[in-house]
Amino acid sequence: MKILICGQQGQVSRELQHRLGALGELVVPGRDQLDLTQPEQIRQQVRRAHPDLIINAAAHTAVDQAESEPQAAFAVNAQAPGILAEEALALGIPLIHYSTDYVFDGSKTEPYSEADEPHPLGVYGKTKLAGEQAITAVQGKHLILRTSWVYSTHGRNFLLTMQRLLQEKPELRIVADQIGAPTWAGTIANSTLALIERWQAGETGAWGTYHLTAQGETSWFGFAQAIGEALREQGKPCANLLPITTSEYPTPATRPLNSRLDCIRLQREWGVSQPDWQTALRECLAGQA
Repeated sequence: MKILICGQQGQVSRELQHRLGALGELVVPGRDQLDLTQPEQIRQQVRRAHPDLIINAAAHTAVDQAESEPQAAFAVNAQAPGILAEEALALGIPLIHYSTDYVFDGSKTEPYSEADEPHPLGVYGKTKLAGEQAITAVQGKHLILRTSWVYSTHGRNFLLTMQRLLQEKPELRIVADQIGAPTWAGTIANSTLALIERWQAGETGAWGTYHLTAQGETSWFGFAQAIGEALREQGKPCANLLPITTSEYPTPATRPLNSRLDCIRLQREWGVSQPDWQTALRECLAGQA
């Protein structure tokens, strides 16, 4: 089979490229070949590739930056997914698209299910929700996979930032009242591979929107503690960590306090489940060593 992956250098895309090669030919155009702010270029690239499956792993993920450039965020996060859905429908193929916990405002006390009404707080969440709605409106075969707190050993993310700062600073203040599930990009890619294999075997669940995060929960402070413990085990220096509240660390974009997503529907419908976040973190760090 031929798979078109949008987003060449992103965390999830790189893990997908590492894992999906055995399925067939991967077409992974760079930004010079596929600019997601250019609708006609998107259509031309899909029609030229004529894939059996489209995976959209591209997004405008700079949450704070999106507040000052909403048009760019809308083009990539909202408009492009709708165009990809239209092209997938025209070819009669599925689209797999990744979304985010930021479509919710975080005011709920329990983990969010797919049935909960989205209410994003900032531009990033609003544009990602608009992308979900654009895909759904096309009514083609699709999987929208909402994930959270994505990290990996490449790119820009919390893990790599913490590994650097924990070794550079004597003390770090980390937000402790935002709760979620750190999710390794490798976990997302593994689950995507399992979903594709189910589809190929004719064992599909319902198409639609699903939650896909690591199991368990922690705060950014707890995540930083786990990263620090791994550094100490390697005999490396590690800063002293101090918990703070969100209000003590103001940012341009408002973050949800509760980013927990209930992932039971993906397991029930497709038979795909994820490891707990600590196990996935250890696996990620083992690959980095």
